[in-house]
Amino acid sequence: MTIEQKIGQACLKGTSSRSKGLSEELKNEVRLGLVGAILNLTEPNLVLEIQKIAVEESPNHIPLLFGRDVIHGYKTIFPIPLGLAASWDMELVEKTSKIAANESYSRCINWTYAPMVDIARDARWGRIAESPGEDPLLASRLGVAYIKGFQGNDPSVPGQILACAKHFAAYGAAEGGRDYNTVSMSESLLRNIYLKPFEAAAKSGAATFMSSFNDLNGIPASGSSFLLKKILRKEWKYDGFVVSDWNSVTEMIPHGYAADEKDAALKSAAAGLDMEMTSLSYSHHLKTLITEKRVSEKQLDEMVRNILRIKFRAGIFENPYFKDREKFSLLSADALLTAKTAAGKSCVLLKNENQILPLKSNQKIAVIGPLADASREQLGTWVFDGNKEDSQTPLKALQNSFGINNVFYSAGLSHSRSLSEEGFAAAIEQAKKSDVILFFAGEEAILSGEAHSRANINLPGLQEKLIAELQKTGKPIVLVIMAGRPITLLAVLPKVNALVMAWHPGTMAGPAISDVLLGVVTPSGKLPVTWPKEVGQIPIYYNHPNTGRPADPKTFVAIQDIPVEAWQSSLGNNSHYLDAGYEPQFPFGFGLSYTTFSYDNLKIEKTNLKGNDKLTVSASITNTGNATGIETVQLYIRDITGSIVRPVRELKDFLQIELKPKELKTVQFSIPVSDLAFYNDKMELKTEPGDFKVWIASHAENGLEGDFKVE
Repeated sequence: MTIEQKIGQACLKGTSSRSKGLSEELKNEVRLGLVGAILNLTEPNLVLEIQKIAVEESPNHIPLLFGRDVIHGYKTIFPIPLGLAASWDMELVEKTSKIAANESYSRCINWTYAPMVDIARDARWGRIAESPGEDPLLASRLGVAYIKGFQGNDPSVPGQILACAKHFAAYGAAEGGRDYNTVSMSESLLRNIYLKPFEAAAKSGAATFMSSFNDLNGIPASGSSFLLKKILRKEWKYDGFVVSDWNSVTEMIPHGYAADEKDAALKSAAAGLDMEMTSLSYSHHLKTLITEKRVSEKQLDEMVRNILRIKFRAGIFENPYFKDREKFSLLSADALLTAKTAAGKSCVLLKNENQILPLKSNQKIAVIGPLADASREQLGTWVFDGNKEDSQTPLKALQNSFGINNVFYSAGLSHSRSLSEEGFAAAIEQAKKSDVILFFAGEEAILSGEAHSRANINLPGLQEKLIAELQKTGKPIVLVIMAGRPITLLAVLPKVNALVMAWHPGTMAGPAISDVLLGVVTPSGKLPVTWPKEVGQIPIYYNHPNTGRPADPKTFVAIQDIPVEAWQSSLGNNSHYLDAGYEPQFPFGFGLSYTTFSYDNLKIEKTNLKGNDKLTVSASITNTGNATGIETVQLYIRDITGSIVRPVRELKDFLQIELKPKELKTVQFSIPVSDLAFYNDKMELKTEPGDFKVWIASHAENGLEGDFKVE
């Protein structure tokens, strides 16, 4: 290969997701071997046309990769990733990504830019919608499940596509929850929390990685040899290839890290970035940089080797034209059923005053709110190929379930951001006819996702005001939220009798939510993030370290408890907010059911452990209610004293069990002592001796507690 052809393999040419057609310029570049992959070309006939040019007319006959952002479904849209994370169901997640892969492959796509495995502790960040949540263990398992679904055991098998773990790294920690923003953190925090899902993705065989937009401690990720060489290649022995995010190489110029396009190419190539997405610094400058001996040809060879290795592994040399793609249909009955199951299992029941839910099928219901019949909005962010015409909305599903004469509908607001009260009177009139009000609130799809961060994360528009007016009717209110993030509800929660978080649930939102509300499906979702009371609490996450003065309910002083003209003091001497306290609205791992579960009989097999031992813990879980339910049982530990401060709790394992009424099951967890290791201040991964606590719990703030020691 000539230098120009090698550089061509490192170039991902992309267009807008709305673009149609092939330019003669692009065809000629492919003909000359100057393109390695193409982004956002989704017309199969055009894909096959340009692939034929690559295979038959280019100098080395190397097929192209065809990439697309298939984030939570192609035509069949599943819940947003944060919603799917609430299912805590890895088999289900794997199945959704396998269906997404099959549908994508049928349209001549063989590479997706998913899964995103960024840890997210800030609900203001728009891309929390794509995140697996705040916990590294849950995120790791979800990432592996997505990758297995996309790639299967062999990514060359027709119907499978290449995965891409993104965004490497620490993008979810952007300051202020603002997209593309800077990240500053200690290396131990980076390694103990933010890198864990990426390491799991690398070891599970993710074909590609994507570098992130943010800088990390002053170095943009697309120019970070620490991330791309030291950690990814040297420590993790990763042999896939790394692609930049859209224009992130040349965006190192406004970052102030690269002087110009040529300098950006130099710094990304030197750092180990294999393929540049859409910007052109490699194609414009790599050859000159090699001539000037500022980049070695050996480095370029390594970049191309990484890319070709994955192309061979994907089987595109043997199968460049998407053999058997006609076997994979769009929106199949199985895909829609899976989408419905996923949407139902993603729903989290957060409040159920006086067991108002499940509803009875003979009740008269008022369906109110801007998200009740919003077929496009329920799909959520990052939906390029899903069609609103395929959506089944809650209104339609509830009319089917209750009968059209028992459903009184009024949107009340034309969209989630509406500031008009014009529809209030009609909504209140419909509500008065009902036994119960179902209010579908939340955010339109465009209000979350990339570049859609929010400084305030309350219900936008006049939704809160409409809920307050509906409360005056005296009818009970069931609030169903459809959004890309947790929503602050401090003023709303006392006004509603029940609360269901449905996220953006996808194509089959309607039937899934209807089944949950009617009790056909018992809710089993658990929060994958801590839910704040107020935006001022952010960042808020369960696995935080203690302070020297941790919050204490016995000494906590609230703002209204302070006497007028009080003597100046430290008011309880602990870490809290006077106005918001120290607790979240809902903790990580929390979720109610239509039944109840009791946890009893904690047993620790061995309380003094050595390095090669396993911590084995069990407990009895009983369904004490009257409905069959699924419970996600969670194992947490705390390392009491460490060489660096340790989190107050860390999730170490979890499992789901289904229990019939009054049924008891014993659950057992067994984890190696090596799973208790962490990176200390010398960046050594070690399990330190000392005292530990362990909990078997239903969420991060409760549970059966025990003690053990590592010698």
